[in-house]
Amino acid sequence: MRIGITLITPAGPEEEEEEEEEEEEEELFSYASSNVKATEEYVERFASLVAEKGYIHQQVFNCDKTGLFWKKMPRRTFIMAKEKKLLSHKPMKGRLNLALCANASSDCKVKLLLVYHPDNPHAFKSQRILKEKIQVLWSTNPKAWVTRHFFTEWVNLCFGPAVKKYLLEKNLPLKCLLILENAPGHPSRLEEHILDEFRFVKVLCLPPNTTPLLQPMDQQQQVISNFKKLYMRHLFNKCFDVTDNTNLTLREFWKGHFIIFHGLKLLYKHGIV
Repeated sequence: MRIGITLITPAGPEEEEEEEEEEEEEELFSYASSNVKATEEYVERFASLVAEKGYIHQQVFNCDKTGLFWKKMPRRTFIMAKEKKLLSHKPMKGRLNLALCANASSDCKVKLLLVYHPDNPHAFKSQRILKEKIQVLWSTNPKAWVTRHFFTEWVNLCFGPAVKKYLLEKNLPLKCLLILENAPGHPSRLEEHILDEFRFVKVLCLPPNTTPLLQPMDQQQQVISNFKKLYMRHLFNKCFDVTDNTNLTLREFWKGHFIIFHGLKLLYKHGIV
């Protein structure tokens, strides 16, 4: 079984929703500034490593971070048009950061790392929701950034145990390769901070300025892009269900009956993660 990384080239800009325009510009800029030579060298290095160590698809994992506006509607929807007319308008976005991780065979998804602003949101207290019961590793800081400490904690509490259990259940050799982008939130010597029982995990970082060309979560199957599209689809379906089957208006539901916990339930209920 052969594992490889496909070198891709930037596609031309296409018409997208207004909310995606900034992301597209950033993506095009990233492509333009990417180090093609380092990318080609990495592809050869990766192929040699896989051949030497005998990794198969089930043993190769990729983790990537992304922001999610869990409470953001497209600008042209009715609810956003009404919001803009209000005094002291603040857009309803609710940004959080997530770390998504899965293997190349797509049959092992690791629990999400979630970083949000408040440690215990007020809505959780009012509805008696314990964040420990939510199916994510919940971390907090004022800017909702994924820090080195958070990521190391996720590797030891979530990634290591999940991968070990998966490999043993599949009767596969206890070894795995974790591919990461070269980012500030990833410790430069992550392997040194991994617990002894998970030392079978080997980490391979992408070279600087090569992420747009090499990041598995971004290319080929476009995992992150599809993840956000599926979330938005089910979010709209939820809104339609509420307005059709309850006495709540869309604005009432959006302002007082949809909290981050419900956004996370959408992810797991519909198998998005």
